[in-house]
Amino acid sequence: MASSLISALTVTTPGPDTPTRPVTDSERRGLLDAVSLVPDPRNPRGIRYPLAALLTVAVCAVLAGASSFTAITDWLYDLDEPAQARLGFTRGIPAGTTVWRLLTRLDDALVSAVLAGWLRARAQPAPERPHRYRTVIAVDGKTLRGARLAEGRQVHLLSALDTSTGIVLAQVTVDTKSNEIPAFTPLLNAVEKILGDLAGVLFVADALHTQTDHARQITARGAHLLLQAKGNQPTLFAQLKAVPWAQIPVGDRTRDRGHGRKETRTVKAVTVHIPGGIAFPHAQQAVRITRTRTVDGKTSRETAYLITSLPAAHAQPADLQKWARAEWLIENQVHNVRDVTFREDQHQARTGTGPAIMATLRNTAIGWHRINGATNIARANRRADRRSNDLIQAVTSIYPNTQ
Repeated sequence: MASSLISALTVTTPGPDTPTRPVTDSERRGLLDAVSLVPDPRNPRGIRYPLAALLTVAVCAVLAGASSFTAITDWLYDLDEPAQARLGFTRGIPAGTTVWRLLTRLDDALVSAVLAGWLRARAQPAPERPHRYRTVIAVDGKTLRGARLAEGRQVHLLSALDTSTGIVLAQVTVDTKSNEIPAFTPLLNAVEKILGDLAGVLFVADALHTQTDHARQITARGAHLLLQAKGNQPTLFAQLKAVPWAQIPVGDRTRDRGHGRKETRTVKAVTVHIPGGIAFPHAQQAVRITRTRTVDGKTSRETAYLITSLPAAHAQPADLQKWARAEWLIENQVHNVRDVTFREDQHQARTGTGPAIMATLRNTAIGWHRINGATNIARANRRADRRSNDLIQAVTSIYPNTQ
């Protein structure tokens, strides 16, 4: 794109936003009640331990730091009888194999949806939101390196994080013979089911999900996208690089210092007024983010090109700066915590849906601690383990109070 086309570019002005529907008091429920929605795959005859009780103790144990099916059973055995009874175990407690065999037979996507809905209902009402508030959902995948399926393949999961609450709204298992791209549609469906409506929601993801079909699906539901352009979309990438960025003023600049490094991030955003517009469905603005980082006296520079379906009136450069950084929250606040705190990559679950179920339980634990104000999940796990009776009271109560 030649520099003479600078007249075909327009920069951003402010605009309104609408928050998603809040959860009503009548939708709040205790965990035992919530997980009763999960169907029991066992033959009804001879059931001794209710599925709701087994799922509830699994959630509580992982909230207290359990990182495997064996650790979940150990945590249950360490409870006194009144605590076990409050969790639904009134006829003794199951053997570890019973817990493991049942949990690995459950529908992992359904369990994820039920627990995400429960967490969202239990989150404290948000304080008054700024005028330009927008729900931002970060999408990213993660391979469970220690888990293997029967044919030896690793398990890969695609997740969607509500960056404002820290709750993983949905998680789906990627087909072993495919990749994340076909898994995006069921993930989007699951998020829509949890939120009830995607109007005004912004999805952020890495360049793998800069797919025309993804864009059409997102915008058809009234939602928006902010996606990075790389080599997988060569025409789009070339068009964004050809914008005369040198003639466009900086829209936003931030400077960070910490951990021995200095980083400056500058954002430029323009609307392209040329025949056909940006070479991507529903793209309204072209965005360039430049990161300049200095570590130990050495300076590096990285440039990222993005597109968004939000018009300039609804997305200022400062907004785009914040939303682009939100993409990393799912990696830093969820996936890294599952690896470091819960040692997920060392867990060698191999049976049925076991790997995905354990990942869902870890997501739930992280989300619970986040909505209760915790920033250090390992510390929150230890606190929950020390105060198991308070934890059980909190999760089984119908009120959204902390443990």
